Amino acid sequence: MFESLNYQNYEEEKEHIEKAFKKLEERYKYYKDPWGFDLELCKKAMTYLWPMYRKYFKVRVFGTENIENHPYVVTSNHSGQIPIDGMLITMAMMMEVDPPRVCRGMVERFLAGLPFLGELTAKTGSILGDRSNATFLLENGESILVFPEGVRGVSKNTTDYYKLQDFTKGFFRIALQAKRDILPVAVVGAEEFFPFVYHNKKLAKMLGAPAFPLSLNYVPLPSPVDIYFGKPYKIPEGLSPDAPDSEINEHVYKIQNRIKRLMAIGIRDRRQFFDPIRKPLNKFFKERNKNK
Repeated sequence: MFESLNYQNYEEEKEHIEKAFKKLEERYKYYKDPWGFDLELCKKAMTYLWPMYRKYFKVRVFGTENIENHPYVVTSNHSGQIPIDGMLITMAMMMEVDPPRVCRGMVERFLAGLPFLGELTAKTGSILGDRSNATFLLENGESILVFPEGVRGVSKNTTDYYKLQDFTKGFFRIALQAKRDILPVAVVGAEEFFPFVYHNKKLAKMLGAPAFPLSLNYVPLPSPVDIYFGKPYKIPEGLSPDAPDSEINEHVYKIQNRIKRLMAIGIRDRRQFFDPIRKPLNKFFKERNKNK
């Protein structure tokens, strides 16, 4: 399996960014994006975010040999309370996959509608995650990034970390409509950004927010992150994107299990962070819930 590149100094890292974006500039020379995607803005953002990716979260990437040079419905577990995991996957595909590609993230309506942030996410590649938008991108040669757990994936209490939530089926219908294979991904390490969290559902509902986490910290801790790309899942021929759930469930279940297996590998091989404190507290809260 491929592991992230090691650089000797900042100049080598800067050169790597330049090489990756030179290829991306060629790829997007004639591309017209209806949402205002701005590759130059992405490059500026990368110069600030790359040190965080490399030094703060110490990201390692495995399985890039599974990625071929064509569009995918990139499908991942969701974790970490805020969508940093999506940003790290996007950066990995831009900087650690050859040829580099921009993976267009599908965001919730709540985020897409926020002033400034909604426009910024659109310019850096993310768009509202509806079926027509996703299909348009896939049919125009773009990969998209989806989290079938939705908000339930990130809005978990500490005791539920790394428990994969049931997948919605929309991502698979999109893949069927666009006739694009699914690339399973597992992210391990993001749950530890906020190691002690309780979600107040009533307060979230009052504020009209998808989630409202109460945490001991509100700046993500420097938990090391591992990203695993699995082997693509081939879309079955002859299955309609409007097929009943009964015909789709089997495929969604198989993809979910592939990601579970990747997560299990990642959890087994992950670098420890906060475990001496987090594990005893998790055990305490689990025992307390049992006795209620």
